[in-house]
Amino acid sequence: MTAQTKETDARILIDDQLRAAGWNPADKSQVLTEVKTSGAFHGVAEPESQSIVLSTQDGDAIPTGRADYILLDSRGRPLAVIEAKRQAIQPYVAKQQALPYTKQIGAPFIFLTNGELIYFWDYRNDDARIVQSFFSRRDLERLVHMRDTRQPLATVPIPDHYFRQGETRQLRPYQTETMQALDRTVELGKRRFLIELPTGCGKTDLIALYIKRLIEAGHAERVLFLVDREQLAKQAIEAIQDLLPGHSSYWLKSGMVRQEQQITVCLLQTMIGRYPEFTSGYFDVVVADECHRSIYGAWQTALIYFDALHIGLTATPALYIERNTFRFYHCKDDTPDYSYSIQQAFKEGYLAPYRFASGITTLVSEGADVDEEHYDPAEFERQWTNEASNRLMMEEFDRLAWANYQELAPGQKTGPGKTVVFAITKHHAARLAQYLNELHPEHQGRYAEVITSDVAHADDLIRRFKQEELPMAAVSVGMLDTGFDCRELLHLVMCRRVRSPILYQQMRGRGTRTAPHIDKQKFVIYDFFRNHEYFNDSDTDIFAGGGSGHAPKSQQSKAKTARELIELGLEDEWLDAVHYIEVGPDGERVDKRDYVTDWEQAVRQQAGHDPILAKIKAGQPLTDEEETELAQRLNQPQRYFNEDNLRRAYRNPGGNLVDFIRAALGMLKLKSREERVEENFRAWLVARNLTPEQAQYLALLKNRGLVKGQISLDDLFNPPLSILNVAAIGIELFGEEGLKAVMDEINQAVLAA
Repeated sequence: MTAQTKETDARILIDDQLRAAGWNPADKSQVLTEVKTSGAFHGVAEPESQSIVLSTQDGDAIPTGRADYILLDSRGRPLAVIEAKRQAIQPYVAKQQALPYTKQIGAPFIFLTNGELIYFWDYRNDDARIVQSFFSRRDLERLVHMRDTRQPLATVPIPDHYFRQGETRQLRPYQTETMQALDRTVELGKRRFLIELPTGCGKTDLIALYIKRLIEAGHAERVLFLVDREQLAKQAIEAIQDLLPGHSSYWLKSGMVRQEQQITVCLLQTMIGRYPEFTSGYFDVVVADECHRSIYGAWQTALIYFDALHIGLTATPALYIERNTFRFYHCKDDTPDYSYSIQQAFKEGYLAPYRFASGITTLVSEGADVDEEHYDPAEFERQWTNEASNRLMMEEFDRLAWANYQELAPGQKTGPGKTVVFAITKHHAARLAQYLNELHPEHQGRYAEVITSDVAHADDLIRRFKQEELPMAAVSVGMLDTGFDCRELLHLVMCRRVRSPILYQQMRGRGTRTAPHIDKQKFVIYDFFRNHEYFNDSDTDIFAGGGSGHAPKSQQSKAKTARELIELGLEDEWLDAVHYIEVGPDGERVDKRDYVTDWEQAVRQQAGHDPILAKIKAGQPLTDEEETELAQRLNQPQRYFNEDNLRRAYRNPGGNLVDFIRAALGMLKLKSREERVEENFRAWLVARNLTPEQAQYLALLKNRGLVKGQISLDDLFNPPLSILNVAAIGIELFGEEGLKAVMDEINQAVLAA
């Protein structure tokens, strides 16, 4: 009776999971249940009326019994067999039980499940693998269609040039090599690929061209492009729509209705809350930009949910990429599948070189405690800069920039060329922009502009900075450090301290793009806080996290935290280190708790009469225009409510605007601990690429950990686990040290949720 009850429990879970994937288990035109395996399949007949055949055409014996479920296509033909097992049974072992009958009825796919683990088996092409959900009818029909029409990638020529933004661009040798390496990976059946290319080497163009190639060869119909910065999302959708005008694409935002387009661009922060709307088979390809920040915790869950060809892009050198990333992308020896070094890019002329301005004032003296882990940026600003030093920095930069810009880019007609200034705080950014504008009164305050999340129409300001003569200088905190491209940049001014090696290289990379139209020779870094000395970086010995140039040993050996991996050196962003946030153009300091209180009161007050907030309250999706209008309307004085400030106030780097609105209205249904652990566990299993026996074993440990809060070695030697000889089995599966390590990972990556 117990076994039957457990099997019944599994069936209840399976039926729920089928409904979540769009199937109706009660509709015989979609799902057949308890079909006799001693019968040949004759379409959508009642299961009991099917007649008998005992072997398949290729001689496999058919076990007697019943097929638990058969999923049918829109014409009533078998698409997949589901073999269901009790929760105590590892479903992978049922492969040979399901295969003969599946072949006999002509179904191309098999799902093996015990209600907890689901395996998907495309038995003609791959082994069974763990997936996060059943696939929809549309998913399975699409896979059948692609398999029937697929062409070898070799039949689609790699172009030697392409058109982008109205100009002809040559495909660079390393871009061609990357495509060839990807081709080999796809043809060999490897489902994950990691690309390391320095900032400025055209990763977005490259991947857009490769997506086009996969679609043309019939290897993909639906593609997801995940990024973690709005600027990266804008760049991605622009590149895709420019290079693939014949293929539908859109940017999925937090409050928008999902569209059935071929290519979806989405922020990782948005997908964290929206991936349950999709089946795990919905996308054929998932591209993750700056993927080294994605393979962790809740972020990992959103990325790994999709059973697809995963392509990871990163500009971060391998030394600073966490092992989880290499493990997820199935990379050997902690080495990306394709890598192109920044030194090589400089040598071959694909990146513009740099030099450091010499003889400038440096503000951090030898006695400064520059290695402290946490510090208050406003206090740091007060201690190390004042009106005199800020004016001096801007005067020195301005004088040198005007003196050298024609040497840097002989084709630059208007001096001194485009400039980005990195400030310590929003208040600091406002002062620096003011002093630059005072040096150029002829431009009536338009020479330098502050660009932060609190600036109205910041996107328009960035566009003008890139395309128009003024503003000549952009002064920013955080917003232009990463994901910002301007080929004409000639000057990078570091008026802040940086201790994250990843962030330092990202900031430096803002200037490395080539600009032949102004004959850009190099760019200059004005480092008033001696960051390059901390990293031993120079134009002759380039710091790249490896042998050439190096951070101090303490920096290299320091263990990276989850927070650093997620937020690109979050210690440099000060999200958690202080109790306040800065809002507005002058950087007013507001206590985080007060900011959240003000936000929640403002949303509740407006919800009754604001039509867009009313739609969110009613659970209705927004249009792209409504979401944009709402974001602009909220980002107004006095509090400047925007995602950037709300993430800091809530200490939630993964939040999005609609989620914060729902939280303020009391609508945000928080997942139970069990639900969060289950999601993290499934994602963690997929990322680790385990054997079926290991996966089943770890599910046992996870269930024990759910009861106790964590799992320890002592648990293995006490009932109920000791009764099952769990300690000995674990050592056999992982080795003694491996078992300890995997238990630590379960506690940190799964149960800590």
